[in-house]
Amino acid sequence: MAKKEEVLRLMEIAHQMRKNLVKLCGAYGGNIHMGGDMSMSDVLTCLYHHTMHVNPEDIHMPDRDRFILSKGHGAVCMYITMALRGFFDYDEIVRTYGQLDSAYGQHPCKVHLPGVEASTGSLGHGLPICVGMAAAARQRKENHRVFCMMGDGETCEGSVWEAALNAPALKLGNLVAIVDRNKQFMTTFSEEGVHFEPYADKWRAFGWNVIEINGNDMNEVVDAFDSLPAADSSVPTVIVANTVKGARVSFMEKQIKWHCGSLDAKDLAIALDDLEAAYQAEKEAL
Repeated sequence: MAKKEEVLRLMEIAHQMRKNLVKLCGAYGGNIHMGGDMSMSDVLTCLYHHTMHVNPEDIHMPDRDRFILSKGHGAVCMYITMALRGFFDYDEIVRTYGQLDSAYGQHPCKVHLPGVEASTGSLGHGLPICVGMAAAARQRKENHRVFCMMGDGETCEGSVWEAALNAPALKLGNLVAIVDRNKQFMTTFSEEGVHFEPYADKWRAFGWNVIEINGNDMNEVVDAFDSLPAADSSVPTVIVANTVKGARVSFMEKQIKWHCGSLDAKDLAIALDDLEAAYQAEKEAL
């Protein structure tokens, strides 16, 4: 069971990240993928501020855990989460995001942004990359973990299931996949077009250890990562994080149009009020 003090600490960081996120969305002239950023905010906070062995002062240390944001359109959430960990400067993100030659593009680029393990954005690539990274770590007798964050819509890609089939065969217990199961695609709700359910059973059938959680409940998120099998085990793990797209902002939650968008001054004020109210309610309920 996660310690209450640690859960509260992570909740505060995640709350600050979400406030920074909506402020950037209010300042930026173009669209930001807010819906999926908000749904995965708790998971990314826990990864970078609690679970992963990483060091912003030594980004290339050999024994670091590796993270691939396969749903690369969620880059802003990752940038801000990493900034709060000390990897990047938030003010620089706000000043340059989405501009020509900025290191902070709408999808992450490892060439322009040291600390990012892979350039992503074409969906379905992240898990295959992570299988290769985890297999290479096994060959080198290294004991770090490899984490891969995917969207559930992304798992329509055949390349995801080819990788999912190979990971147990290679006995990659050092591999952890996370699915942001917000049940929405860009233009529709997932079950309207593709019948995923029983979703977790599909992963079990491929030989994975499956952990299902409420991915917007920090207590469950911490417990899930704390309960991972040892990195030298033989079975890969997938965390199916059931989330709400646009979580904690009233006019964004479960709204198809908020796959991406921008905030005017009125909507920004409402979003900040919603986030504060949700944060206070979650603290009281813990």
